[in-house]
Amino acid sequence: MASAAIFSSLRRRSSPSLEAFLAPVDLPDDAVLEALRAVSTSLSGKDKKAPFFQGKNSRSLIRKIDVISVLLDALSDLGLSRISPTVFLCLKELYLLLYRSKILFDYVTGSSKLWLLLQNHTISGHFHDINQEISTLFDVFPLSEINLCEDVREQIDLLGKQSRKSRLSIDKHDECKRLKLYHFVNEFERGEIPDMNELYIFFVEKLGICNVERCRSEIEFLEEQIVNHDDDLEPSSSVLNGFVALIRYCRFSLFRFEDGDDDLGKWKRRYKTKGLISREIADTFVTIPKDFCCPITLELMHSPVLVSTGQTYDRASIVRWLEEGHSTCPKTGQMLVHTKLVPNLALRNLIVQWCMANGIPYDPPENNADSAASAPPSKAAVEATKATAALLVEELANGTPRAKNVAAWEIRLLAKTGRENRAYIAEAGAIPLLKRLLPSADAFAQENSVTALLNLSIYDKNKSRIMDVEGCLGAIVGVLRHGHTTEARENSAATLFSLSAVHEYKKEIAQEDGAVEALARMLVEGTSRGKKDAVTALFNLSTHPDNSARMIDSGAVRALVGALECEGIAEEAAGAMALIVRQPIGAEAVEKEEGAVVGLTGMMRCGTPRGKENAVAALLELCRSGGAAATQRVLKAPSMASLLQSVLFTGTKRARRKAASLARVFQRCENSSLHFGGLGLGYAFARGNAVAGRDTSFAADVSMPVSISVPVL
Repeated sequence: MASAAIFSSLRRRSSPSLEAFLAPVDLPDDAVLEALRAVSTSLSGKDKKAPFFQGKNSRSLIRKIDVISVLLDALSDLGLSRISPTVFLCLKELYLLLYRSKILFDYVTGSSKLWLLLQNHTISGHFHDINQEISTLFDVFPLSEINLCEDVREQIDLLGKQSRKSRLSIDKHDECKRLKLYHFVNEFERGEIPDMNELYIFFVEKLGICNVERCRSEIEFLEEQIVNHDDDLEPSSSVLNGFVALIRYCRFSLFRFEDGDDDLGKWKRRYKTKGLISREIADTFVTIPKDFCCPITLELMHSPVLVSTGQTYDRASIVRWLEEGHSTCPKTGQMLVHTKLVPNLALRNLIVQWCMANGIPYDPPENNADSAASAPPSKAAVEATKATAALLVEELANGTPRAKNVAAWEIRLLAKTGRENRAYIAEAGAIPLLKRLLPSADAFAQENSVTALLNLSIYDKNKSRIMDVEGCLGAIVGVLRHGHTTEARENSAATLFSLSAVHEYKKEIAQEDGAVEALARMLVEGTSRGKKDAVTALFNLSTHPDNSARMIDSGAVRALVGALECEGIAEEAAGAMALIVRQPIGAEAVEKEEGAVVGLTGMMRCGTPRGKENAVAALLELCRSGGAAATQRVLKAPSMASLLQSVLFTGTKRARRKAASLARVFQRCENSSLHFGGLGLGYAFARGNAVAGRDTSFAADVSMPVSISVPVL
């Protein structure tokens, strides 16, 4: 299906569209007629029904193509040998004209009805352009060189005259519908709710949007247009958001929660196959295109930006690289002329399209600098969304069990689409009602409610709203411990991860009965996605000093040690351990784990730069808090001298600082030369680059961003 930009380019007489390049314009002469007949047949009146909109223009163009088909039949009867080169040249131009007509028909029949109404004038202009091209082509077509029978020649002459006389035609019925659509949006703009009877007559009877599935299709199409919106296209993105909010409101106000059980089951199956969170794509069967991955983290980019060398990185990754003191391009090694980061909007749009095509939600971080350039929601969009949220919350409060289930599902979807929506849903009172569904015996209701809370929690103000609801934290932990489905348990872990980003909630979460134990169990037994959510939640909890004893008693330390061997979560596990061992009881617990030192030194050998950084930090704090016995154990680890020297020379700035501090600890050990005599030049290098004395800045140096953006589901 072509985009609106394709036909805008035709209207402006600018560069050819992508689809035009796909047409085989270099057809050999002996294939021209066959190709023309194939395209004209697909567009002729007997095979092409006029679309619901643009009916008058479509029927007029189909009649013209029928006449062209008559000409093609006559040329076939004459034979190729009797057709001059000039005629072949015109036939190739005719092929391009018919091909563009096919694109236009496909666009009109395949677009959403609301979008066609909004683009009514523009699409009418495209039909007029094609009529003008038909007129121009037959003005120069060398009919005198062809021995056509009289009736065919008369039809072609009449076609040329009709095309020359054609004027821009805007169907008055389509235009009335377009104005009515704007009327509904304007009512929301004034703070009024449109009349339900008028909405029913317009959407159901006139447009044929008569069920939930068609509403969803309209919403998805309009949202796609917002993502791919051209600056010179009308209406603007903010106005389009108003129409999206309008049709979403109609979905609930007109059809309420009357979907059949089969539809509900279909949604669930679609979620299981496509409902992947963007942060975890690498752990699914979806292969991310290489160009969509950040060269630093090798993960899908959420906010691609260009550096001065022309290379693209994810904003968070390159910012961290620059903050570490690097002044070169990570991929090319060239010096950066400046550190300005330019948003790569073209690549970001491609990533969004790919995510949509693969059913992967894509929600850029809310504090992304790029979001400042996005259009604010119109008042109509705000009012319509608030009205929709009120309908959903009302159903959560008073609906049947099945209706509550559907409402939770819809809140889950609505909370994916931006922080404003998350705010409106919470303000309408959804959180206490979702909490009631968490202990539900219905697995789907439980899964929807906990995922809806996860999506709502991404908005910072909603974190406090969730924590303030009595029993809500305990109910979330209950799903984590005894959830009916894997998805529900994993999403509850992700919710705890989101909530634990706020420092004052970390102790409360850790003290909730069974919370840390369940996270530790998921870290050992969960899927790769569940392990990531569990380890990041445990890391957040580890940053509160009062949680160390709880982490030890709950088996989290043993789980973190085991996670050092798991690719993808080892970095976070090492970071959490580095925080736990800062206290003597934590150091004692880690020292008792046989695989702790081995796992950390293994990460120093083969880990990522961030993993090596966290591993060195953990070993340093283990030596400081664990006393002589712990220091000797670390000192005697195989190849420790060469590993530490490697970090001193090649590690990140913070890793080198930690490695230098660890080297000083070893130098002070009695008889350390027996085990560490090979440090030599590396230690001298470290002394010149590290701050003298004990490094007390550890808490800020653990390489694990606490405020990671939680993905939406």
